[in-house]
Amino acid sequence: MREPWRSLLGLCILACLASTHSATNPFAGQQTPQDPCYDDTGAARRCIPEFINAAFGKEVMVSSVCGRPPSRSCSVVERGDDRPSVRTCQICDAADPRRAHPASYLTDLNSAHNLTCWQSENLNTSPHNVTLTLSLGKKFEITYVSLQFCSPRPESLAIYKSMDYGKTWMPYQFYSSQCRRMYNRPNKATITKQNEQEALCTDGHTDLYPLSGGLIAFSTLDGRPSGKDFDNSPVLQDWVTVTDIRVVFSRPQLPRELGLGPGSNNGGRDDEPTGVTSTLPAYFYAVSDFQVGGRCKCNGHASRCLKDKEGKLVCDCKHNTEGPECDRCKPFHYDRPWQRANAREANECLPIMTLFGCGAKLFCAPDLHLSDVDSALEQCEPKVKPSPFLMGQPIQLCFQ
Repeated sequence: MREPWRSLLGLCILACLASTHSATNPFAGQQTPQDPCYDDTGAARRCIPEFINAAFGKEVMVSSVCGRPPSRSCSVVERGDDRPSVRTCQICDAADPRRAHPASYLTDLNSAHNLTCWQSENLNTSPHNVTLTLSLGKKFEITYVSLQFCSPRPESLAIYKSMDYGKTWMPYQFYSSQCRRMYNRPNKATITKQNEQEALCTDGHTDLYPLSGGLIAFSTLDGRPSGKDFDNSPVLQDWVTVTDIRVVFSRPQLPRELGLGPGSNNGGRDDEPTGVTSTLPAYFYAVSDFQVGGRCKCNGHASRCLKDKEGKLVCDCKHNTEGPECDRCKPFHYDRPWQRANAREANECLPIMTLFGCGAKLFCAPDLHLSDVDSALEQCEPKVKPSPFLMGQPIQLCFQ
């Protein structure tokens, strides 16, 4: 009769030693020193994955791309030194790698010495909408979305986000010189704590110049009152969480503003191959770099994300947590409800065994299921009392 109790006592002692809630940890020396999720004594602390360009190398779905069939496009180039701008024309041909402008150029390595640009089809008639859709493959907490252009920046542009892998979309930011007309929103509205998840519209970054190399950069927390207290703002934590980003170019700079309309004849070159139309197109969109800066969302319980057996990106969870975002406690670690880690407290999940050296107290874990109960009863009878439970439904399991 004594052996079961000795085994149970051993389990409890191990559970207590595993808990980083203790003031001292005899096994601290066995912790991996490089693990950012624990300090030198082995105590849990908040840890976060590195900040990255989450868009790099990712596939972008585009609604338009030039080169099928081959087409001629022209742009105005600024020469500086008070010299007049000139018009240059080029061929886009998807079948020729030297003249192709595929969507993969949006997220490849961006280099000023080897500039690559995605380019839309020529926009001769309305509608002018062109859409870029990027899936990150996992929840990220993002800081910015940026686009660098090879063409003039659009006159109107909208950014949307999804938190459910593209099933639903919500507005994130609008840019337009005509906010009310294009998006039915005021220009540069005020954000308060009551509307921190509201998408703004601004006429910034919508100027015609520069004609090439212009940047549009949206900072997700800029101007949000609770941004300085992000750890304690579930609203903003939700606001920066995305799985997918969609950019919609709604209206380009008009051809008369670019000097590309009918009758413009201010020089340029013609490298047009036989069989390609010589009609001068009005305008197009072209982007050299599409970035989404942020961190893999792990709620402060992981320092990195890895690919699982199925190739999906998941957090390498610590602190006795689990799930794609370390968003729940592991089985038998329900001694307190799951919480996100913050700068002051790691909020690690703690073992639920509370017998003997673990402290004689009454504890109830509302999240356990029938399979957990069976395992617990095998180890902890007769001290464990399940009540009540239903097959396949959450039960209440109390340790006394």
